[in-house]
Amino acid sequence: MASTAVTDFKDLKQEQLQEFLHDSIQVPEDLQANVLVTTLDKVYNWSRRNSMWPLLFGLACCAIEMIATAASRYDLSRFGMEVMRPSPRQSDLMIVSGTVTKKMVPAIVRIYNQMAEPRYVLSMGACATGGGPFKEGYSVVSGIDKYIPVDVYVPGCPPTPEALIYGILKLHEKVERQSIAKVPWYRKQATEFVPVPVLGPDIFDPRKVQIIKEYTLGAGAGAATGAAVSKARLQPQAIPADVKARIHAAQAKYRTEKQPA
Repeated sequence: MASTAVTDFKDLKQEQLQEFLHDSIQVPEDLQANVLVTTLDKVYNWSRRNSMWPLLFGLACCAIEMIATAASRYDLSRFGMEVMRPSPRQSDLMIVSGTVTKKMVPAIVRIYNQMAEPRYVLSMGACATGGGPFKEGYSVVSGIDKYIPVDVYVPGCPPTPEALIYGILKLHEKVERQSIAKVPWYRKQATEFVPVPVLGPDIFDPRKVQIIKEYTLGAGAGAATGAAVSKARLQPQAIPADVKARIHAAQAKYRTEKQPA
């Protein structure tokens, strides 16, 4: 068996350290064995990337693949992610693994709101991403991203453990690109609370209640609700332009905060 040369070991070590080195500051060659110059962003993101704790919950068959990913064959602990926490307050990553029903969406949003920043969401499988084969069903939502912001999508029905690991690695790349000076959870304003969807005859987002009223209430709705309700109250009221602008601005702000440049 051929032995590894010392020069090869030094080259390998230098290659592994390359991603953490400063972009412009060069250390003299005689000090490179003792001095390493990097940036706060790289150290901070490196520590978050290698200690990201997923939230322990599953919804359907994708959860079996997620469990297999954490088992000995694929060994998720190689990435410092073997600690799957049952508490959202101790978790960094929500893996939505499986079919999302309308009855389950309010619970998922509540759990997401209980997670501390920084927090990320990975949509695992066709059901969580777009409804999957149950998209036309009365009880399944067509994508969890309609209610909470998703960072990474993993396709498949169900995805293999290799696909989930690849999605986690892509999330690690996103974490490495973030800057501590630009991330929303270190700004003065508080993190925006995601409203819990209302579960009634159908599920809807409370942020869109004005738009729903504008397009659903009509002149004929008075007969269906009884004579005691005046038709004038049921006439559609157009949303003022300034109110619409505020709604769209709030939605755009939320999307940009979850997708930093």
